[in-house]
Amino acid sequence: MMINSTSNPVVESGLALTGSKAMTTNPDGNTGINQRTSQAPADATRSTTVSTMANQLSEASLRAQARDARLTRVELESLARNTVNELLSPYYTANKLKHDTEVPDTDDPTLLARAEKATLYTRGLASNPFSGMPADQLALITYDDSGTFTVNERRAALEESDKQEFAWRQKVVAEAEHEYNTTGKLTKFFQSVLDHYKGLPQIEQAEYPSDYESRLNGLIALDFNYLTHVAEGKNNIDIESFILKILNGDSNLPDDEHSSSKQPQSSEQF
Repeated sequence: MMINSTSNPVVESGLALTGSKAMTTNPDGNTGINQRTSQAPADATRSTTVSTMANQLSEASLRAQARDARLTRVELESLARNTVNELLSPYYTANKLKHDTEVPDTDDPTLLARAEKATLYTRGLASNPFSGMPADQLALITYDDSGTFTVNERRAALEESDKQEFAWRQKVVAEAEHEYNTTGKLTKFFQSVLDHYKGLPQIEQAEYPSDYESRLNGLIALDFNYLTHVAEGKNNIDIESFILKILNGDSNLPDDEHSSSKQPQSSEQF
């Protein structure tokens, strides 16, 4: 069975990093943004910028470790959801003037310039100062409420994280559809999702069901063929819908969506 790929389920749904964090903007948005500077900064300035950022991230990492050790998984999930709501919801828009006038409590010109650029980015007037930053570092900035980073910096970091997640989902869905069409399986897809999940910081893992990893491991071990083992009269599944449910951490998949008259009894229910 070949999948109709005229529409991409990830693109249409606007899904983001976790099941609870939905992107609110097109990752290719801010069309007026200049993505390249006209002149490269001097080596000395670049070195200072990198050193300053490294120090901030190191301190943010220590705060994140203390937070993760102090809070339960449920508390981390609540904090993550509240943070995303603060940075992407109408609440952020309602307080935009306040956010745009916020400046770091420092005389460091590098930090002041980055905060200003983040504000300009949120207004569509500059490139994202965190573009291309690794996902774990973006999370350190997004969820750090110490005041080290301005609200606009945290929003810029979150939007870059969303952009990277969007790109990953496009890639993994395409790979899953190819795997299903050629083998009838989704085992490699499950492994890719598991690897991605295990690479997330603890606060973002908390946004998934607590048994998410174990269910993925069960599906990987099962190595189930969804074309050759199906209920009578059903020769395929709605693969795009099924993939999206896996990506979202949906724990309520219908039994008949991946059942079989010869269905194994172990961990097929995801």
